[in-house]
Amino acid sequence: MTALSVSTAISSGRVALVNVRQRSLLTARLRVLWVVAGFVLVAIAALARIGILGLFEDAPQSRSLSEALLPPRGEITDRNGVPLARAFPAYALWYNPRALDDGGAPLIKSPAEVARELAHIFPDIDVQDVTRRLASGRPGYLRRRLLPEEANKVQAIGEIALEIPQETERFYPQGSMAAHVLGYVGADGHGKVGMEEVLDKRLRDPAHRGEPAALSIDMRVQGALEDELKSGMLAVDAMGAAGIILDVDSGEVLALASLPAFDPNKIDAAGEKNMFNRVTNQVYELGSTFKPLTVAAAIDAGVVTDLSKRYQANRPLEIGRFKIRDSHTIGDTLNVPETLIHSSNIVTAQIADALGGKALKRTMADLGMNERPYIELPARGFPIWPSGEWPRLRTMTVSYGHGIAVTPLHLASAYAAMVNGGIWRPATLYKVEPGHAPRGRRVFKASTSARMNQLLRMIAVYGTGRKADAPGFRVGGKTGSAEKPGAGGYRHHSLISTFAAAFPMDRPRYVVIVMLDEPKGTAASSYQRTAAWNAAPIVGKVVPRVGPLLGVMPDETRDIDLTDLKPLVHGGEG
Repeated sequence: MTALSVSTAISSGRVALVNVRQRSLLTARLRVLWVVAGFVLVAIAALARIGILGLFEDAPQSRSLSEALLPPRGEITDRNGVPLARAFPAYALWYNPRALDDGGAPLIKSPAEVARELAHIFPDIDVQDVTRRLASGRPGYLRRRLLPEEANKVQAIGEIALEIPQETERFYPQGSMAAHVLGYVGADGHGKVGMEEVLDKRLRDPAHRGEPAALSIDMRVQGALEDELKSGMLAVDAMGAAGIILDVDSGEVLALASLPAFDPNKIDAAGEKNMFNRVTNQVYELGSTFKPLTVAAAIDAGVVTDLSKRYQANRPLEIGRFKIRDSHTIGDTLNVPETLIHSSNIVTAQIADALGGKALKRTMADLGMNERPYIELPARGFPIWPSGEWPRLRTMTVSYGHGIAVTPLHLASAYAAMVNGGIWRPATLYKVEPGHAPRGRRVFKASTSARMNQLLRMIAVYGTGRKADAPGFRVGGKTGSAEKPGAGGYRHHSLISTFAAAFPMDRPRYVVIVMLDEPKGTAASSYQRTAAWNAAPIVGKVVPRVGPLLGVMPDETRDIDLTDLKPLVHGGEG
């Protein structure tokens, strides 16, 4: 081979090698680009997926997680956050005779043996009843709400047919307290009777279950009212009782009690019997508690301008064949303060006669006496309201609380309007934030309200309400003792005894109504059945207990000014 050919071959080899290197380098670069492109595509896909999840899937997943953490039913609290009703997980005892599903006997032991073993765990069960239910072969609850240690003992019995499902229970930590306000939750999971029924949709709504529903009730006040009301009811052997404490400026119900009560944790036949709400659902003739309302209407209308004017009081008023009497002769004549202090039907009827049926009816309607009471509870009684024009006799009897029947709540709202400056507002069981009370409607002039506050205070100082006068709390109010209507007329030995009160009368803030259904004359009431001896003393015990809780401290150096009225009472003795 010549030198030229060798040189040419070497040169060709170098060129070929360079070409190989270039191709390898290009291939490597292409591979790197493909890898980078792959990573970029993966990153873009991941980002796109994250975006899609954020836009379309995050919200439902978040809601479902939050829902899983929330109780199945929202909590109800009092105005201070004290729990009144809450849901919690619990165990139940369920008998499932088909647990084995092999056609054999559902129990290893006899029904009687299993029932006896269950009785060792639950001493209050009826062994014969449980034996009968186990032998029947029908599935069903043997017990609701087991403690964990009780569930363990049931499992130790070794019967597969005794199942222990975990359920959600509605629990009322205060027991029967405020039962008529709360109601209960039925087996269908829906609220019944009280605010459980009113708030049912909200309490089951996931959007609201995390926010407790705050009521206007103050459980400290509720407890004091129920305690004194129950003691007073038992002391005079009454068949029932009702009580309410109302904020006169906002309409908030601080306490509402109807006795006998029921336990919403355990609804049985006795509990169902006691669910009737005497405060909002039953209407009564509330007697002489209407007299201050009549006097207020007459003052407001300009019919009564001189409180010293004297009216005949020593003989019955004869209206046709009907006679209006007092329980006893109080005096030959009475002025307006003495009329209220001694509770004269005769003089009150004369004042109403001068006022006229049209004006009295309008005032009662403005006070809501012609409609169901304004409150959120589903059970609200319709008043017995005389329709059409009120004739003379009807006007007179309504003036002292006969011939018209309303609920104790009607009376509470009317008294709130009479003492708060003259504004009627609907009662409410919802907590009202300061400054958000409803405007209401004016029924009485502010000057009329101020005068009535003096007169109500005088009744507690000098008259039938003396046993309600709690030292330092400046209580004012009026007694009412009305015979219950029955077949063929009024039942002379069956009374509704009521005391309608407000305090403190120098700046009224709260109304207190106490009512007893058919009290008896006992040693505790000096063998008297009227409100002065049974309902008034309950108010006298309730007010000192609830006043400090509501920011009203006793102060015996303060009182409403009665200087201009004292000379009109008892010949100026005061």
